[in-house]
Amino acid sequence: MDHQPTQRISLRALTLWRIYGVIQAGIILLLTIGLTVAIVLWGWPWWLWLIGAGVFLIQFLIFVWLVPKLRWRRWRYDVREQEIDLQQGLFIVTRTLVPMVRVQHVDTEQGPLLRKFRLSTISISTAATIHKIPALDEQEAERLRQSISSLARVAEDDV
Repeated sequence: MDHQPTQRISLRALTLWRIYGVIQAGIILLLTIGLTVAIVLWGWPWWLWLIGAGVFLIQFLIFVWLVPKLRWRRWRYDVREQEIDLQQGLFIVTRTLVPMVRVQHVDTEQGPLLRKFRLSTISISTAATIHKIPALDEQEAERLRQSISSLARVAEDDV
């Protein structure tokens, strides 16, 4: 590959993704609690609880500490006059080039957690797909949305 994209998403994305991991871990914890109740009430083997607790701990470590850090390190983007360069992935890194002439419209999205952390996600729509740049600072997302929109118009006029 040639050079990597240089722009990074917000560092606050780590906290946001860790919260998502805690929510996932909470679901596994509820299942483990249910398993514990079943073990006590119906006399199931105690080693089932060890499996449930192990799954919870492994899932917690992976999705709260490891995955957010790796995801943040890999997520990069660049917006150039002719294209948008996106890089993402944990173990398999995907590079995507979106030609400006293919961009149809650009949206910003913000759910409750994103809003709390003053972050936005940009959605770049082409005729075939939607590409997203997650967890950008609100001001950066708005600036980028305007920039991509105007570059797409210029690219369309040149064709």
